[in-house]
Amino acid sequence: MKKENLHQQRGTSLFRNLSTSNKASNKASSKAISLSLSRAKSTLSNAPPRVLHPSSKRPPFKVHLPLTFSHNPNAAAGALCLGTAGIILTLISVGGLTRLTKSGLSMVHWSPHRVAPPTSREEWEGEFAIYKTYPEWQQRQSMTLDEFKYIFYWEWGHRILGRVVGTVYGGGLLALAATKRIPAGYGPRMFGLLALGGAQGAVGWWMVKSGLEEGRRGDRKEIRVSPYRLAAHLCTAVATYSGLVWTGMELLYPEAERRQAAKIVRDRLAELPREEAKEAMRKLRGLRGSVAVTTGLTFLTLASGAFVAGNSAGNAYNDWPLFNGEVVPWEDMKGGEGSGIWKLFENTAVVQFDHRMLAYLTAAAAGATLMRGRGATRGKLGDLNILSTQTRTGLGAMGAATAGQVTLGITTLVSNVPIELAAMHQLGSVAVLSAGLWTMNGMRFLGPKYGKEVAKRVVK
Repeated sequence: MKKENLHQQRGTSLFRNLSTSNKASNKASSKAISLSLSRAKSTLSNAPPRVLHPSSKRPPFKVHLPLTFSHNPNAAAGALCLGTAGIILTLISVGGLTRLTKSGLSMVHWSPHRVAPPTSREEWEGEFAIYKTYPEWQQRQSMTLDEFKYIFYWEWGHRILGRVVGTVYGGGLLALAATKRIPAGYGPRMFGLLALGGAQGAVGWWMVKSGLEEGRRGDRKEIRVSPYRLAAHLCTAVATYSGLVWTGMELLYPEAERRQAAKIVRDRLAELPREEAKEAMRKLRGLRGSVAVTTGLTFLTLASGAFVAGNSAGNAYNDWPLFNGEVVPWEDMKGGEGSGIWKLFENTAVVQFDHRMLAYLTAAAAGATLMRGRGATRGKLGDLNILSTQTRTGLGAMGAATAGQVTLGITTLVSNVPIELAAMHQLGSVAVLSAGLWTMNGMRFLGPKYGKEVAKRVVK
């Protein structure tokens, strides 16, 4: 019994000694771990900002035009804008074909209430008889009734499409207003676009009247509408189209997505040293500015194309890159139509020369934009994957559309302006413009409104 008690006392004593030893050991370990953590924190806090290694390249963040219809209160208004823009694109194409087929002066009166074309032979002959009383007939007296029907249908179709645009957009806008679904802050702009579309129709009739005036009977050259009014008509249509496309993209691209894009860029730039972050921000803003310049030049080139069409300048100097064998057709530019500054819009040689130079400048700007975009996908900035998917897609589309448009322009010129190629060339200019609008919209988070959020982290 005594032996057993002695063994128990020894065991208890041994257990106590072990426990005390373990506690002391654990305390020492805890102190060591705490000391190590504090040293690590101190080291990290004093370390420079982390620079990403190429192997840590991120996937592109998803900031693209999602065309959000579900759970988007602005979806109906956005769809109305983009849908109407699509009809206007068709209208621009048909308008170009109406001009190329020399059909624009076939309808010599404007009756807003009239929709259907002539149906009986008597009605057609009556319409043809009215056409014969206007100046263009003196140059086309060999025209048959069937030939007149052909050019009449082109102009009639063009005008009907214009009414379709007004009915779709105007009716849709009134429906949105009646149901209080016009997005907050967008009412003035959307009604302003409706007014611009209405002005487009008025400018169209003003343009047609320039070819119907009695003073044109003595024209020796082919009777055409005024190049100035033709340019105003086309530019108004393209401005309306651009406004609708931009507004539609804004409405279908949720505000939260733009703010999220700005936040992602801000956070990723914060991983760079401050000076490098500032340089990266400068490059991104430079890219955005380059896209804007290219888009603006595209519009100017398109407008100059209206003067080429209005003066039939595309049918002259059908060689490239020279002008009938000359680098610059000085003699034709000094002589010929127009005087002083008006030569820029009336002289065949000057008009075509200007259009070519603007086209070269636009192509060069597009190339520089692509190079800037490429620079934003390389090095440390590329490792951060700052460019959104929409921006990357837009830059690629802009480059492809510009290359295609330049090729189409040269081919159309040296082929002496066949109708099919000329119509495609006109649409090509709108394609380049649309790619520019898409890309600019995709970089709006670098603009003044959202860019401040990005700059906050960069300037710290």
